[in-house]
Amino acid sequence: MIVLGIESSTPVASVALVSENGLLGEITLNIGLTHSEQLLPLIDDLLVQTKTAREQLQGIAVAGGPGSFTGLRIGMATAKGLAQGLNLPLTSISTLEALAATQTGRAGLVSPVMNARKNEVYTALFRLATNNSEQLLNSLAVAPEQWAQTLLSYREPVLFVGDGVLVYADIWQKVLREQAVCPPAIYGYNRAITVAWLGRKRLLAGQHDDLYNLKPIYIRLSEAQAKLDRCK
Repeated sequence: MIVLGIESSTPVASVALVSENGLLGEITLNIGLTHSEQLLPLIDDLLVQTKTAREQLQGIAVAGGPGSFTGLRIGMATAKGLAQGLNLPLTSISTLEALAATQTGRAGLVSPVMNARKNEVYTALFRLATNNSEQLLNSLAVAPEQWAQTLLSYREPVLFVGDGVLVYADIWQKVLREQAVCPPAIYGYNRAITVAWLGRKRLLAGQHDDLYNLKPIYIRLSEAQAKLDRCK
């Protein structure tokens, strides 16, 4: 089963193709262009480079959030358009689950942390084993200091991944000390390969989302919606 993965929840744009043989190809760019400019050209280029026709695609997986409101909307709209046009099943994968999945094979606690601005991170907590993972705490938007205190109670090392690692590294290390494991920034990017691979497993199990009712997971209100609610 060949599945296209789309990741646009951060400024990084990433698309990937996976099959039963693993990765067929992936293109990941962090060059400051908007996702509306990048995603479709990247998908077309990926298909050309991997010599894959659109008709060979058998499913689509998209990062469903949390993350950038605009990026998520563009990614979701792109995935829905392709799924409808090609009559393919579509599945949404949690951005935080996909980030944690980059560490599959490493046993222990993993906390994906994405910079949510406003002195908050989008995060969750997973316990990874050799071949599986368990989500211990649900996705939320939280102040870094509060999250560090929550993790402190586990009394064991926590590996941080995501673009919020270095932004708040001083907080993780001040509160958690030797419990905080902060890898270099190069390991913290959201990538479409994990979205595609997790999506492929879900689609093979017969699980997919309703094309017309699927929406991104924002966790918190957009600034525009928050202002509107205050005016009511």
